[in-house]
Amino acid sequence: MLLLSAHARAESELTLYGILDNSIEFTNAGNGMTVKMDSGGLNTSRFGLKGTENVGGGYMIKFQLEQGISTTNGAATNPSATFGRQAWVGVAAPWGEVRMGLQNTPVYIPVVGVMDAFTVNTVASGLDSFLSISPRQRNAITYLTPDFNGLTGQVMVSLRDTSTKPSNGLGAYNLAVEYTRGAFNSAVGYQRVTNFTGTSTLNALFAGMNYGFGPLRVFAGYHNAKITDSVDKDVYSLSASYQFSPSIWLSFGGAHAHDRTGKGNGGDQVGLMYWYFVSKRTTLYASAAFLANHNQATFTINGEPIGIPVAYPGADPRGVQLGIQHRF
Repeated sequence: MLLLSAHARAESELTLYGILDNSIEFTNAGNGMTVKMDSGGLNTSRFGLKGTENVGGGYMIKFQLEQGISTTNGAATNPSATFGRQAWVGVAAPWGEVRMGLQNTPVYIPVVGVMDAFTVNTVASGLDSFLSISPRQRNAITYLTPDFNGLTGQVMVSLRDTSTKPSNGLGAYNLAVEYTRGAFNSAVGYQRVTNFTGTSTLNALFAGMNYGFGPLRVFAGYHNAKITDSVDKDVYSLSASYQFSPSIWLSFGGAHAHDRTGKGNGGDQVGLMYWYFVSKRTTLYASAAFLANHNQATFTINGEPIGIPVAYPGADPRGVQLGIQHRF
C-alpha cells in the first residue's frame, strides 16, 4: 500500500496557491487628496487550486481554478462567480497544450508583461493607465505551442452561449507570439473582443521587448486600441528597472497616449517604483506617478475601473502608493 501511495503521488499533483496584496494610496485627481486602501496594488489578490495528472505517453491532464478576493473586506472580486478569474481543464502533450474554460487571454500576462518595467501594475505604470485590454475570456478554447528554441505561441477563441443571445458564434479571438533568447525578450499579440450585445468591439494590438544589460533591464512597448465609435489611440511606453541588490529594485519610466480621433484627448505619465524583496514570498513596494491629461482627456492613474476618476476632463491626477504583497 505504501508503494502504491508513493506511485500515485508521483503521477498526480495538487497545489493550493494565492496572493495577498494590500496598499494605501494617496491620490489627488483634481479635487484634493483622497486616501484609500487598495487590494491588489501590485497583483490582484487571489487564491486558487491547480493540478496535474500524468496519464502516460507524454500526456498530462491539467486544471486550474482561481478566484479574486479583496483583502480590504474579504469579499470575492466577482461575487456572482465561485471562480471568477480562471476555471479550465486541458491536455498537455508533446505537440502542445489545449485548454477549455474561463482563462486569462494570451495577451494579458505573457505579452503585456514584456512591455513594462512596472509589470503594468501600481500607480507608477503609465501603460496601465492608458491600456485597453480584455484580461480573460469565458467559454474559451486555447492552444499553446511547444517551445521552439525560445519561440512560443498561443491562439484563443471564445464561444458565445445562451446568455449572449441574440448574438452567437465567436465572441473573441486572441493571438500571441513570444520569443526569448538570452537577455532578450519580445512579444506581440492581438485581440478582437465583441461585447455580448454585439454593439461594441475592441481591436487591440500589443508589441514590446526588453533587454538586460547586467543589473539594468530596458523595456519598450507599443499598444494600439480601437473601440467602436469611442476610442482610437496609440500608446508608447519606455521604462527600465535597475537591480541594486538581490532584494532592492528600482523601476522608472513613462508613457504617452496619442488620440487618433483628432480631438487631442491624449496624455503623458511618468512613474517611479521601489521594490524591496523581504523574502521569496514577501515584497514591499512604493510607487509614485504624475499624469498629464491633454485637452478633455479623462485618463486616471492605475486605469479604469481601479483608478480614482478625475474631477473634470483635463485634470492632471497624481498619486503615491505604499503596499505589501505575500505569496503562498
